[in-house]
Amino acid sequence: QVQLVESGGGLVQPGGSLRLSCAASGMIFRRGSMAWYRQAPGKERELVATITSFGVTNYADSVKGRFTISRDNVKNTVDLQMNSLKPEDTAVYYCHVPGGAYWGQGTQVTVSS
Repeated sequence: QVQLVESGGGLVQPGGSLRLSCAASGMIFRRGSMAWYRQAPGKERELVATITSFGVTNYADSVKGRFTISRDNVKNTVDLQMNSLKPEDTAVYYCHVPGGAYWGQGTQVTVSS
């Protein structure tokens, strides 16, 4: 079975940094793209960043220049380095296989002054 397990969330002050990690299993990780999404309370889940199997990345305008997505096709992990965090970044963050049916449990990121 496909499993996606996120970790690394927490409470951070504005301007701070966090690094999220997602461990994937039960799939051929190296064959496809991976993505990070986030969802704030009462809001739609939104796409934050994507990375192809070759490492080509794309970002939402709201995080461009602050977040970096990366992957390790040997360890089957995808990370999200988040710098210069803002209160608007507060959400539950999920990793996902684009077009797939599986989601991780999510990890809470709270940015508060």
